[in-house]
Amino acid sequence: MSVFSRLAEQKIEEAVRNGELDNLPFAGKKLPIDDLSHLPEDMRMSYRIMKNAGYVPEEVTLRKECVQLYDLLGAARNEGEQDQLRRKLNEKQLRLQLLLEQRGLSANSAFAQYETQVRDRLTREE
Repeated sequence: MSVFSRLAEQKIEEAVRNGELDNLPFAGKKLPIDDLSHLPEDMRMSYRIMKNAGYVPEEVTLRKECVQLYDLLGAARNEGEQDQLRRKLNEKQLRLQLLLEQRGLSANSAFAQYETQVRDRLTREE
């Protein structure tokens, strides 16, 4: 064990003894899983930093907007409103497809797994 690891362990033990960690949000509970295993290892840290900063990649935002527009389209009553929503949905889908192709994500097998998970989460939230 390195000097830094031992020092960190000592500081953690001291904080536990002093009760400094008792009021943390997940005290006594399991931490939520932040599974980024579907991403290449060299991209995980940057995604985690962006996520913690509240940044959502544009493709995720576009997918969520597509799901919302699709739901609105199903609830639309008149034909004019449906046409307007269809146009917006088509624009978002086209933008998403172009973005995925530009980033090389459309043929990436890791992204295919990620895409399914995002789609599942978006449809569950709505």
